Amino acid sequence: MHAPVEKPRLTSLAHGGGCGCKLAPAVLQDLLSEMPRTGPFASLLVGTDTADDAAVWDLDGKTSVIATTDFFMPMVDDPHTFGRIAATNAISDVYAMGGSPIFALAIVGMPIDKMDPADIRQILAGGAAVCAQAGIPVAGGHSIDCPEPVYGLAVIGTCPTAQVKRNSVARPGDRLILTKGIGVGIYSAAIKKGQLPAAAYDEMIASTTLLNRVGAELGADTRASAMTDVTGFGILGHSLEMARGSGVTVRLDLSSLPFLGEAARLAEAGFVTGASHRNWKSYGEAVTLPEGIADWQRHLLTDPQTSGGLLVAVDPDHADALTAHIREAGYPLASIVGTVVAGEARVEVR
Repeated sequence: MHAPVEKPRLTSLAHGGGCGCKLAPAVLQDLLSEMPRTGPFASLLVGTDTADDAAVWDLDGKTSVIATTDFFMPMVDDPHTFGRIAATNAISDVYAMGGSPIFALAIVGMPIDKMDPADIRQILAGGAAVCAQAGIPVAGGHSIDCPEPVYGLAVIGTCPTAQVKRNSVARPGDRLILTKGIGVGIYSAAIKKGQLPAAAYDEMIASTTLLNRVGAELGADTRASAMTDVTGFGILGHSLEMARGSGVTVRLDLSSLPFLGEAARLAEAGFVTGASHRNWKSYGEAVTLPEGIADWQRHLLTDPQTSGGLLVAVDPDHADALTAHIREAGYPLASIVGTVVAGEARVEVR
């Protein structure tokens, strides 16, 4: 009698996971350098020019369509959970533009010779469950036989044109709010080595499957000027995109940044993703760090976030009230993390 064949861990089938799979910012910038810009398309409100979260097309001056796609390899071994995380992350780009999703298309690439079809079905079911939570259908998609497991969504949303939130219109004087804790990449590195405590794993799943639906509400709030979500380039990279797009300096307060509960301890112990190093190499020259900052602290700032929080620039007189409201809406780690000032397009950490 033969012993049953043990299935491989889902994460063992991929060389990376989550938004840590993204190309480094410098590589992406180089690849896009010869892409045509907005050109004569007057209705294209948001394209590739400012590294924003999604494309936005103005239909009639009143309503805009938001289109985005996001997919990656597994960062967890449970198939259903992987599907939930990937779907939550993909839908986030619509919320980050101030819009509401209306439907999604699945993007599926699976090594069918290595995976149990039941596990693939669970990945799809996890994504569909999150879409149902967001109130949208998975209306179609495309699948291929792929060497590594890949899953995500293309998501279409809508937004009143006047309420579209870009990452490129932050105003000097604005305060910055971050709605979720940082440290997902560090937790993922610990998972790879079997060193993430169970409570920390639960904390990570709760964060990465929490829809950023508050973004649709912030889109309608005139006190919020600019918005983006913090994903694979870390808090420094996405703050820098906001700084460059808006032509301002972003100042982050290191002591005010919210981190997942075990993030600092694990970072100091060396649990860091390769993406964290690639991120710093790509944009470190445009960032000023406090003198004497430890390498592990810098890794927290470059840590790639999968399904991370929203970074929102808001009127300073209303920052406290908006932060309290966001926390009450279900984002307990929401915090004021910095300010926007006139100056060179860069990020300063204090």
